Amino acid sequence: MGGTGTLFVVATPIGNLGDISPRALDTLRSVAGICAEDTRRSGQLLSHFGISTPLLALHEHNEDAIAARIVVRLQAGESLALVSDAGTPLVSDPGFRLVQAARAAGVKVSPVPGASALIAALSVAGLPSDRFAFEGFLPAKSNARRERLQALAAETRTLIFYESSHRIEDTLADMVQAFGGQRRAVLARELTKLFETVLDGTLAQLQARVEVDADQRKGEFVLLVHGAEDDADARIIEGRRLYAKLSQHLPPSTAAKLAAELSGAPRKALYGME
Repeated sequence: MGGTGTLFVVATPIGNLGDISPRALDTLRSVAGICAEDTRRSGQLLSHFGISTPLLALHEHNEDAIAARIVVRLQAGESLALVSDAGTPLVSDPGFRLVQAARAAGVKVSPVPGASALIAALSVAGLPSDRFAFEGFLPAKSNARRERLQALAAETRTLIFYESSHRIEDTLADMVQAFGGQRRAVLARELTKLFETVLDGTLAQLQARVEVDADQRKGEFVLLVHGAEDDADARIIEGRRLYAKLSQHLPPSTAAKLAAELSGAPRKALYGME
């Protein structure tokens, strides 16, 4: 066998198994092995389609340790596939270090595209899609999450987040605080699955809906938030964020003056804030 093998980065369904592509199935059947985030979950997918290709666990806890060994197999001529639990690998999932190592070693890395929860959600959200920023999962700890959201409050692009069922309520509450309750948003839940829902409205409306409907607190979520409306709004939001930080250490008038200079926001929009 001459030459190196290929590392195929294969997207798998995020819910509906009918979304897998014929090329993905052919690739998973033909490679020497499949690197999988969770071998049990990927094993169920392969079993459904009658695929018996060997699986190798590759997840966040062992990727550093085994990436080099996988690259050796690729260099020896074996072609391998990389899959995550669902959707496109590396998008809030393991695989970056393996892909990086393979490319650095001169191994061909080839995408087999397919489902991606963030793109699926964006396509049905009705929010601006020409420019967007994917933030993945927010920090689990509340203080770090709030700081991250405050830093994003002036962003004019559509913001896209992943969130889990046990943090969705807290995240929505923190977004109302950071972005304002009237900011438009969309909550996409269980996309392509039996209980798929896509809710739109203001952040305050979504927060209220999730609070009163236990079903809307179950499953996997993509949360999309409209960006700050224009540059003027963005400057004021950023100015208020800076003012809140500076006023902890400086007199209000000084904090407002510095925040206005740094952000370009009018000082009168900042001074006297609580």
